[in-house]
Order: sequence, then C-alpha cells, then structure tokens
Amino acid sequence: MRIVVALGDNALLRRGERPDADVQRTNIVRVATAIAALAHEHELVITHGNEPQLGLLAAQSTADAALSAPYPLDLLGAQTQGMIGSLLERTLRGVLPGRRVVTLLTHTRVRPDDPAFAHPSAFVGPLYPQRAARFLAAKYGWLMAQDRHGWRRLVPAPDAERILEADVVRVLLDAGTVVVCAGGGGVPVVRDRATGALHGLDAVVDKDLAAARLAEEVKADFLLVLTDVPNVYAAYGTPDQRPVLDATPAELRDAHYAEGSMGPKAEAAARFVENTGQLAGIGALDAAYEIVHGRSGTLVQPDLPATDVS
Repeated sequence: MRIVVALGDNALLRRGERPDADVQRTNIVRVATAIAALAHEHELVITHGNEPQLGLLAAQSTADAALSAPYPLDLLGAQTQGMIGSLLERTLRGVLPGRRVVTLLTHTRVRPDDPAFAHPSAFVGPLYPQRAARFLAAKYGWLMAQDRHGWRRLVPAPDAERILEADVVRVLLDAGTVVVCAGGGGVPVVRDRATGALHGLDAVVDKDLAAARLAEEVKADFLLVLTDVPNVYAAYGTPDQRPVLDATPAELRDAHYAEGSMGPKAEAAARFVENTGQLAGIGALDAAYEIVHGRSGTLVQPDLPATDVS
C-alpha cells in the first residue's frame, strides 16, 4: 500500500516538554521506530506538525534587535521543515539501512480569496502579557487574542488547495524512496495570475488537512493520522467518554470534535475517505503498524451508499 503518515505536533515534543534539541533528538527515535515497521511493507510519505518549533523561531525572530521586522511565517515554516526533516531523515536512515529517505521542502498553494484571511483563527508564537501584546499589535499590525494564560498572535489558516511538489513525491515513491514532506502543512503560497510567480504568506496551513490533500494527490491507499491518544473518543473528557473504533465521514462530522484538538484530524480523515473511497486511521504513534492492519485506533471508511427501499 501507499500510505501517508501524518505525525502530530507531539511526535517530537510531548505535552509539557521543553523544546530543547536533545529532547527532540530523543523523541525522534521513538517516531522512527514506530514508522520503520510500516516502511518494510509499504510505500511511505511522512508529514509532520511544527507548532512548537514555529513558535520558538517566531519568538526568536520577534526578539532579535538586529532585525527591522520579524521574519514572515512562510520563511519560518520553511526553516522548520528543514530542521524537523533532517532529524527524521537521518534517524530513519539508521533504522532502515539501505533504504532511500529524502526530505522535500514543500509548498502549499492556497486561494487568495480564502475566507480564512478575513477570519484569522490559528495561534502562533509565545504567550505575552497584555501590555506586550498591545505593543506588538501596534508595531507590526498583528492581531492578538487571549489564549489560556496570556495573549498570542492570531493568523489566517487557509485551506490547502494544492501541494505543488506532489508530482515529485509520486516519482520518489515510484523509485522506492521514503519521503518526508509537507511539514507544518507546507509553506503557504499564492500564485500571481499575471506572472505565475509564487508569493509566500504570513499564514499557516493546517498540517492534517494538508496531509489529506497530499494523500489524494499522490493516490495513497491509506491516510494514517497519528496523535497521543489511542483512538477518537466520543464525549472526550466527560464521564460518558467512549472509544470510537469505526466511523464514516458523516459520523465524524456529526460528532463536532473540538477545533483545537481532534477536529482537524477527524475532518482530514473524512475528506480523504470521502474524496477517494480509500481508508483512514486515527490513533497513537506507537500503534502505527496495528492501526494500518486494523488492530488499533479508529478506522474511517466510506459511507454506505443509500439503499432504494421503494
């Protein structure tokens, strides 16, 4: 099978961990070990989150007195693709001796008229006290909003229209290469209609929805969304919490999972299954092999066609 593996932000940094390089080096061994079992039997594309790393670089860029303005998010996102891709690639080469592994810097085209640009919804960067947030908003024209115990920058999160390097990914897969790409949803760009030039955006693309788009474009057989829980849960965090072991796209959407956690993962799985008729799975990193083989996680499969009972 051809599988797109979407790693969550917590693959390299678990909740509460400091974003130190050594912590990420340690965690990446666990990631590579979980994925290696799949790579022995299947064609793999690996995507990954980048929220902690993007936030770290954004904070450093904002605080750098040598800069007249912080670096835009498209360039910072490209940096995270290289950093995380390098960690993944060299570790995967160690657990998959003789196998070709490559990291591909990936751009995601979005629509310039996407409604997300009028309604920023993605938090980026560190928490600031209110006074500092007001200063940054006035200085750079940023939209700042409250997030838990402080204020953070809020940016647009347009939908992925096309992964520009998808054709290259297909060629690499056909040659037996494990491909790491579309990190953090890819670098968001728009194409100039007059010149064809690509322009980066101060925005982010949801990593799971970009993985679903990529999976469609490379004609994957399975979309595997990995996170830090064993499966999707109905009524998560309540006394009525229960595991969802099987679901259809319609059932996932009807459950209205939270936007800040399971919502994008559920929507990504639903889109891929709906648009391709293939399967998707959502579950824990350490159970990656078992999820693909139907022994763990939440399996998402197509809705049954309506039956004519007339």
